[in-house]
Amino acid sequence: MKRAETIDFLSEHNQRRIIQHYQRLSPDKQNLFRRNLEGLDLPLIFKLHQEFSGKNTAALVPVDIQPAPIITVPKTPSELVFQEKACVEGEALLRENRVAVLVVAGGQGSRFGFEGPKGIFPVSPVKKKSLFQLFSETVSALNCRYRAAIPLLIMTSRENDGTVKDFFRANHFFGLDSGAVFFFTQEMLPTITADGNLILKDETHLFANPDGHGGSLKALHKSGLLSELVQKGFSDLFYGQVDNPLVKIADPVFLGYHRMAESEFSLKVLRRRNAAEKIGVYALLDGKPGVIEYSDLAPGSDCLSGGEDMRFWAGSIAIHILSLSFVERLNCQGFSLPYHRAVKVVEAPGQDGKAEKATVWKFETFVFDGLPLAARTCCVETFREEEFAPVKNRQGEDSADTARKAISDRFRRWLVEAGSAVVAPGVPVEISPRYALDPAELAEKLKGKTLVIKEDTYLE
Repeated sequence: MKRAETIDFLSEHNQRRIIQHYQRLSPDKQNLFRRNLEGLDLPLIFKLHQEFSGKNTAALVPVDIQPAPIITVPKTPSELVFQEKACVEGEALLRENRVAVLVVAGGQGSRFGFEGPKGIFPVSPVKKKSLFQLFSETVSALNCRYRAAIPLLIMTSRENDGTVKDFFRANHFFGLDSGAVFFFTQEMLPTITADGNLILKDETHLFANPDGHGGSLKALHKSGLLSELVQKGFSDLFYGQVDNPLVKIADPVFLGYHRMAESEFSLKVLRRRNAAEKIGVYALLDGKPGVIEYSDLAPGSDCLSGGEDMRFWAGSIAIHILSLSFVERLNCQGFSLPYHRAVKVVEAPGQDGKAEKATVWKFETFVFDGLPLAARTCCVETFREEEFAPVKNRQGEDSADTARKAISDRFRRWLVEAGSAVVAPGVPVEISPRYALDPAELAEKLKGKTLVIKEDTYLE
C-alpha cells in the first residue's frame, strides 16, 4: 500500500484513535509514521479479523487423529541397507548442486537472557561459537566434501536484519563466499483487538508481530530468492530454525529419503519425552499428514496419553525439506498456508500515553501446515541426543546450559565410538564441522591415533 493511501485506509476502517494520534504528530513524525505503515499488510489484518470474529476455533481442531507412517531409526539389515541407499541418493543431490539451506532467524534472544539476535548467541561449549558460525561452518564443510556451492539463506526480521548482516560482514561470512549468503526479511502483521482496533507501540509505530515461521516461505517468494534458486537449477530447500545448534544441516540421509519418496514436504521427528512435552505431534489429521500443536490438544486426547508405548510418540522438531516447486505452488495464487490466531496480553500506550495492558489478537502461519497440502510427504525418525537441543529458556530445560551439554555429549559419544579416545567424565568437548561432520569422518581422521582427553578439548 502506498504511503499516501495508508491514512485514508485507516479512516475507512474506523481507526479513530490512531488517526487522532497521527494528527497530533509533527509533519516529520507524520511522515515517519506513514513510512512505518508501508511494510504492514493492513488489508490482510482486517480481513483476518473479520474471518476470525465469531469463529469457533475449537472446530478447527481435527476430529480424527491417527498415527502416521514414519521411517523409523533402522534396526534390521534391510532397514540399514535402505538407509545406506538414502545416503547415496542424498549425496548425489548435494554434488549436483540441487540443495539450498534456509535458517529461520528472525527472533531475538531476550527470552533466554541474551540481548540481540538469537543467531549471534555464543553457544558452543569450548570456543563459544555463535549459532550462525556453527551453521556457516557446516555449510562450508559440506561444500568441501561434495565440491558443491550450497546457498545459505538467512531469514531475518525488521528488528534484527541490520545487526545480523553486520555480524556476518564483521566475521567475513565465516569463510563462506559472501555471494552465496542471502538475507531476506520476515513480514510483520499488526496486532488487533477483538473489537477491531489497531494499537500503538510508540509514537510512530503500530504494535505488530512476525507472521510466523510459515511466513518464511512467503517472504522467500516475495524477496525474489525463490525464483532465483529455481532458475539456477536448485530443486530442494533444507529448512531449520536458528535456536537448535544440533541441526544436521542438509543431512544426506534425510535428503535421500526425501528424494526416493518423491516427497514435496519432508520432516524429522523424535520420540517425545512424555505426553506433556511441549512439542507438536506428527500424525494423520482427518486422514492427512500434519502436525498438531500441543496447545491445541484437548484434555483426554489420545495424543496426551503417556507410558512407554505412547501411541502418538512422534514430536516434530522443525527440521524439514521442501521441494522448491511446492514452495512456488504455495505462493502462486496468494499465500496458501492458513493463519492461526493467538490471544495475547501486551503493554501499549494508553489514552494518556502511559503504558497499560491490552488483550490483542496476533496472527501467524506455521510452516508445517504445508504438510496436508503436499502431494507426497516423508517423515523420518531421529534421535534427540543427535539432533535436538533448542535454546529457548533462561535456565532449566531447553536452556543454553542444556544445549552446551548436549553438544559436548554428542561429540564425546563420537569420540568413544571412534574407538581411539578416552574421555574423562564431564570434560567439555567440541569438534569443528570442518574437522568432522559425522562419526564416520571422525573415525577416519583419528585412525591410528589415541586421544586421552582430560581437559576442555577442541578439534579443528
